[in-house]
Amino acid sequence: MTPDELDTALDQLRAGRADVARLAADLRATAADWPGLPARYGQVLEHLLAPLESSALFQEESCSFSAADLADQLAQWLRLAEAAAPRPATSAGTGAGSCG
Repeated sequence: MTPDELDTALDQLRAGRADVARLAADLRATAADWPGLPARYGQVLEHLLAPLESSALFQEESCSFSAADLADQLAQWLRLAEAAAPRPATSAGTGAGSCG
């Protein structure tokens, strides 16, 4: 997922409209495919995803868990990960099939 797509997914989490299982899978896949991302970021991500996934079993927020707070923490994780290992920009249509 692109950073913009992740931001949109986190906004949906804050609004209570996120598919938690898909969001967690997307975040894990993004971290796994992130070139140069230190291993500790994957460990922190797992620590953040554990309460998110367990909360999906319940309809309401518990006293000890806030989806909005967790979305904020995941957004912070994303910003710190981008600072630690900037991802290469992807541009559609550049470099492929160009004749010169």
